[in-house]
Amino acid sequence: MAEVGIFVGTVYGNALLVAEEAEPLLAEAGHQVKIFEDPKLDDWKRYEGQVALVITSTTGQGDLPDSIASLFHGIKDSLGYQPTLRYGVIALGDSSYDDFCGAGKKFDALLQEQSAVRVGDVLLVDAGENPEPEEVTSPWVEQWAKLIS
Repeated sequence: MAEVGIFVGTVYGNALLVAEEAEPLLAEAGHQVKIFEDPKLDDWKRYEGQVALVITSTTGQGDLPDSIASLFHGIKDSLGYQPTLRYGVIALGDSSYDDFCGAGKKFDALLQEQSAVRVGDVLLVDAGENPEPEEVTSPWVEQWAKLIS
């Protein structure tokens, strides 16, 4: 089974709630899981050759929440090439904004540029359609847990 780091970008707590719902689902599937609420580059580096799950909301005009922005920029500026990393992305947003789920999409694009291996599709969760995101994210996490085994 895999070691999974869950890296959270949140403003109002929804992404953290999703992470806290995902943790036991991944553990039940036999994975070792740790949540990083205020993730640092050193936390990320520990999962080289392992699995990262990015769960982030979007702020402003498709921007990253402050809690994960420094991690994003650290990965962009210092890592460059991550072919041994497998990852998934759960992006929370509101489709009434132009850059719907922009933070999660930016994270996915960065990791793709760095040759990380995305497992499954990026999950885009619309707050307008899913006010309780875990109703959508939990089934996705259960499937994703099987894919990373």
